[in-house]
Amino acid sequence: MSAPRPPAGTTAATPAGSPARTKTARAAARAAVSPDWRPCAPLAHLQARAALLRDLREFFADRGVLEVETPILSRAAATDPALASLHTDCLLDAAAAQTLYLHTSPEFPMKRLLAAGSGPIYQVCKVFRGGERGRRHHPEFSLLEWYRPGWSLECLMDEVAALVRCLLRRPNLASTRLTYRDLFLDHLDLDPWATSAAALGAHAHALGLVGVADQLDLDRDGWLDLLLTQCLEPGLGRDATTGRPHLTFLCDYPPSQAALARIRPGPVPVAARFELYLDGMELANGFEELTDADEQRARFAADLAVRARAGQPLVPPDEGLLGALAAGLPACAGVALGLDRLLMLVTAAAHIDAVLAFPVERA
Repeated sequence: MSAPRPPAGTTAATPAGSPARTKTARAAARAAVSPDWRPCAPLAHLQARAALLRDLREFFADRGVLEVETPILSRAAATDPALASLHTDCLLDAAAAQTLYLHTSPEFPMKRLLAAGSGPIYQVCKVFRGGERGRRHHPEFSLLEWYRPGWSLECLMDEVAALVRCLLRRPNLASTRLTYRDLFLDHLDLDPWATSAAALGAHAHALGLVGVADQLDLDRDGWLDLLLTQCLEPGLGRDATTGRPHLTFLCDYPPSQAALARIRPGPVPVAARFELYLDGMELANGFEELTDADEQRARFAADLAVRARAGQPLVPPDEGLLGALAAGLPACAGVALGLDRLLMLVTAAAHIDAVLAFPVERA
């Protein structure tokens, strides 16, 4: 006997487990799932990352540089006022939780390895910096850092250029070197060693940076950095006549911007450091490393004083690094290179999210 038909104008209930109900449930489930489960980077970009990592490891293996691994969590943090360290409270034992910091760079423990006699070393790792999000910035990013005992900054720049050419597979990519002072003199007619903070600020306003500058309380180095990033940096790493990309090493910074680099004495002292640009993008930051423990302690103290005046968190400096310097860090040069940005150039990606499987918003 057939089942009775439902009254006119009504719909028969679909039995549980029927194909129709199952199909409807699946459709509803798909609609309820957030689209954010999918990766941002296409498969081709993930494959490009794997190839880049393979090539850089082969590059360093051929040159006898040891790959090392150091902790991501540390009891100390970067004192640099420009860096915001992320932290976590970790219960290490039955006692109270201890604050540990996610490293902004593996530099300090790598220098401890150098002081212990490691020889040339490199590391590929994730690093973390708060307050960094944008087209070329992400709070968690991949960094390549390496150190060469006994090398000058000039020798290291040669190796950086060789590595980038290798990873981009562009062996004939041109390279040039430009001093920080010449850049400002040639393009802004300003001497960064002699121009006052007030004059730098007036120049920034004249160039239309009023909206940016008025929100900031800048000192002399702050104005220099604003002019560099907003006016000069976009043109670095490409030929001014043809527009073709090339490697530009910007070197010999003001001593006040030495960070962890040593200062070269002379009629005009300079910080022995460089930044590498390609096609308007900063890729790397290198130093002839400071090896004096007393000077490093003084720089940590100066950083913390700036933090105190600005109302920034006061973080513990790295006593392990100071101990390594006191024990004897060999003269060396080191550099950190942003792998995600380099991968953006490899894949022609316009946004860093396009080379990350899951950016922070989808993590």
